[in-house]
Amino acid sequence: MSKILLHGTEAICEGAIRNGCRAFFGYPITPQNEVPEYMSVKMPEVGGVFVQAESEVAAINMVYGAAGAGTRAMTSSSSPGVSLKQEGISYIACARIPCVIVNVMRAGPGLGGIQPAQGDYFQATKGGGHGDYHLIVLAPSSVQEACDFTYRAFDLADRYRVPAMILADGMIGQLMEPVELPPMRDLSEIPEKDWATSGHYGKERRVLNSLIIKPDELEPHVNALQKTYDEIYRNERRSLSYLTEDAEIVLTAYGTPARIVKSAVNELRRRGVAAGCIRPITLYPFPDDAFAACAARSCTKAFLSVELSLGQMVEDVRLAVNGKKPVYFYGRTGGNVPDEEEIVRAALDALKKAEAEQ
Repeated sequence: MSKILLHGTEAICEGAIRNGCRAFFGYPITPQNEVPEYMSVKMPEVGGVFVQAESEVAAINMVYGAAGAGTRAMTSSSSPGVSLKQEGISYIACARIPCVIVNVMRAGPGLGGIQPAQGDYFQATKGGGHGDYHLIVLAPSSVQEACDFTYRAFDLADRYRVPAMILADGMIGQLMEPVELPPMRDLSEIPEKDWATSGHYGKERRVLNSLIIKPDELEPHVNALQKTYDEIYRNERRSLSYLTEDAEIVLTAYGTPARIVKSAVNELRRRGVAAGCIRPITLYPFPDDAFAACAARSCTKAFLSVELSLGQMVEDVRLAVNGKKPVYFYGRTGGNVPDEEEIVRAALDALKKAEAEQ
């Protein structure tokens, strides 16, 4: 199959459209503006609906309505815009409505800057809004994955009846690479949603609500959600390991930093240091099994989490390692991206500390 050259944002759109997304609601914010721009052209071509909402709050509630009626629906934004959507995302999670939310992260806090960052990890993986809930969170590190993961996100959301998020930093969104597009899926192949509101007179009334007043009704509803999250944890943890079998130091990163970390691992190997890396693909559920396996090896002396933040994913790494080996952190923020040599130095420092502490 031939490949075409796409921006990460455009690849996200193609992944969505080709797996049945027929409703998009968004609002402009850099660095994801190409998503609504692309969808405004493409959705009418496939019989879909595009609406530039009056705000991020309006956009997420439009997703609630369209997805609740059984349509595969998506919205996209960047960090501050996703913050504005959080109330609606929490409502959607409670109402058990599958949809896809795209966050092309920019630097923060506040309005911050438009350069790439990863400061939204906590927001994405720990719920983000109020209450007990989770999203399935997928983290692409290439334009091809931006397409493929968005395609997969719709199937995962439908399978578990939960919202799914594509968490990409601004560099992945703006990067241009060749992409092999997945097949255009026939809408008739998508299973019918027997829970969706159809509006047809005479059918059993279906209610998709997040307001459950009685404690004895809300508690079992939330517990049922937790059982779904437990099932997602058992079935959907994904990661890629590289040269970890004999690694004395294991680096980890997602998104753009993961590409640089892999290069740093190769450079460390060239210098005689046995290094490896783990790249989480699912940030929720976090692939703790991959880290636990490395922590159990006698050759592994330390872990290093590399992030475009002040340290967020590192907390999940520490939980996964469970105190068996030391876990260190190296991060840049403000939109700065570390180069290979920075990461090599950070890995050597971490290994030296670990050896000194033994």
